[in-house]
Amino acid sequence: MAERLAIAVPFYAGLEYLREALASARAQTDGEWTLTVVDDSPEKRGGRELVASFGDPRLRYLANDGNLGMVACWNRCLAEVELGAELLTLLHADDRLLPGYVAAMKGLAAAQPRAVALFCAARTIGADGRERFSLQDDIKRFLVPRAGIVVELRGEAGLRALMRGNFVVCPTLCFRRGVLGTRRFETRWHQVQDLELLTRLLFERETLCGLRAAHYAYRRHTANATAQQTESLLRFEEEFAVFDALAARAAALGWTRAARTSRQKTILRLHLGWRALAELARLRPGTAAKYARFLARR
Repeated sequence: MAERLAIAVPFYAGLEYLREALASARAQTDGEWTLTVVDDSPEKRGGRELVASFGDPRLRYLANDGNLGMVACWNRCLAEVELGAELLTLLHADDRLLPGYVAAMKGLAAAQPRAVALFCAARTIGADGRERFSLQDDIKRFLVPRAGIVVELRGEAGLRALMRGNFVVCPTLCFRRGVLGTRRFETRWHQVQDLELLTRLLFERETLCGLRAAHYAYRRHTANATAQQTESLLRFEEEFAVFDALAARAAALGWTRAARTSRQKTILRLHLGWRALAELARLRPGTAAKYARFLARR
């Protein structure tokens, strides 16, 4: 029997995007799932009504007391949403599931019964919902290990692969809760909480398994947290810090190749350099200089 799959949607703002996310779940080729919107918005306006408007008993609504913050809300989803479901996906409220996502995750879970988490590739869409070019996403696709249809990450080799470039698109992750146990995202992070958790699981000898096929649509737009934290440099501050911590932990275990890759931070330096050049091309020399200064002091 296939493991039961629940979907949690941490929600803060953007009712129209949320409507698209819910519709994408209802369009799944495998209809055996439940979905809970976990409302973390300060004012709790419109979410409950939107969920009810679909008239679908598989859709549920849960409101947090006040605003927990993004990462704490993710952790509540992992701990409390649909406790009878063995598998749990955190669908971001501004993204979409492609129609085969649930079937693909269930199939991969059946084939990989010991994996702590499953993932897949993603298409990139823009604010208008249309597929768009994204250099940073396209480059990461070339960093996925090439052996086999299923990508398996474990031990030092898995860590080193992620340090070359984190190709796991966070919201595609489907966690196996029985294996994950009480391990959660660290709330002190704002941008790297997914990378930190995945690498921690690898250090603890867990296995991550993914599909090369895309079953998820990841939306890039200027209002999302990633875009804002890139502009403020917060993402780079956190990425450099966590890469240093991972290098030290890998070295202590004797994982010398992974430690060296972490210390080099090649993917982070390339990203900063590309950002600087892109801002120059947009005739924004001040912003370009900001990225260049950060790179120089690192």
